[in-house]
Amino acid sequence: MQRSFFARNPSALVFISILAITVLLVTIFSDAFGVGPISTSFVKTLGKTLCLCLVALAMDLVWGYCGILSLGHFAFFGLGGYMIGMWLMYRRTHDIVVASMAESALPPTPQDITDAIANQIFGVVGSADFPLIWYFADSLFLQLALVVLVPGLLALVFGWLAFRSRVAGVYLSILTQAMTLALSLYLFQNDSGLRGNNGLSGLQNLPGLDQVPQSVVSVWFLWGSALALALGYLLAAWLVSGKFGSVMRGIRDNEARVRFLGYSVETFKLVVFTLTACIAGIAGALYYPQAGIVNPAEIAPIASVYLAVWVAIGGRGRLYGAVIGAAFVSLVSSWFTGGQAPDVPLGFYTIKWVDWWLIVLGLSFVLVTLFAPKGIGGLVDLWVHRKSPDRHGADLGPSAGALREQEASE
Repeated sequence: MQRSFFARNPSALVFISILAITVLLVTIFSDAFGVGPISTSFVKTLGKTLCLCLVALAMDLVWGYCGILSLGHFAFFGLGGYMIGMWLMYRRTHDIVVASMAESALPPTPQDITDAIANQIFGVVGSADFPLIWYFADSLFLQLALVVLVPGLLALVFGWLAFRSRVAGVYLSILTQAMTLALSLYLFQNDSGLRGNNGLSGLQNLPGLDQVPQSVVSVWFLWGSALALALGYLLAAWLVSGKFGSVMRGIRDNEARVRFLGYSVETFKLVVFTLTACIAGIAGALYYPQAGIVNPAEIAPIASVYLAVWVAIGGRGRLYGAVIGAAFVSLVSSWFTGGQAPDVPLGFYTIKWVDWWLIVLGLSFVLVTLFAPKGIGGLVDLWVHRKSPDRHGADLGPSAGALREQEASE
């Protein structure tokens, strides 16, 4: 008898319920629609945290389930932010330019408006012309499509070149990091077409909504981020609970055996790598309008390393683990680096958490790797009395050598 989706994925129903209740409570007690004990800045922090949870979910799919340690997925996250940022900055500047030219004695021509917009946006890098990559910047629909297409196409080309050459393990990780570094260095250049080190700013100002307070806009983004995370979680749970997920885990555990069984390992890797890049792009498109700015520093290789740390701390190979890890590290990081954590005077030295937070994070990663490889998600397993099957070479099925997780749990 075929079990329902939620029967096969009980964590999905629990996760969606907790997410919905959290968003509802935050909305009720926000400045926008409620009594106001939750500040607008904290609502934005929560909205950005949900976006980080979504990109962590993508990282868990590609690393925790498929065994590909990508150190470049934050590049796809940043590209998604750049794509939507181009439209936001163009439309916002367009409204300002049109309003200022309305007082001119002669009505401006469309070319005058375009030139003025280009000068406003690119004057900071010594240019007054629109680069070719801004050709669709005035179309919201096309820029939304590029949020998915640009990261997806980059991942598709890179993955096809890497996987067809059967690059794997640490070598693949180095290649993904090199790709991220190359992209970051290119975007730092003023002639990249994306304003170099200045990046795209003012993204929190939504065109046509000048009269809407930021408290309301922040709640809207919280809703959008929560919806994207919920849909992403359901998609990921659907993928890993079926045959596709079994093949992914097989590639992670024993790639040679999966290839011997007749599966195209390279194709599966490419699909997962490209799909997760698209998910990361969507997460970035929701994150950076809440952050207000996107620049090349956001795509630096260290950001992708942080992403792997979040997933490891949360517990890779568990969808809820990736979400827990990203949420935990993001919120704790905001507390430590935001000046809210009190300094610790030791007499001879005062510990300032703003300076020590990254060291604490790195130490946490080392400790989790050595002593708690299941991460925080392992605590959830203990709480629900669920033990994951030992898949390291044990005969877990009806026939010798069977390593199917479904057979192991029955």
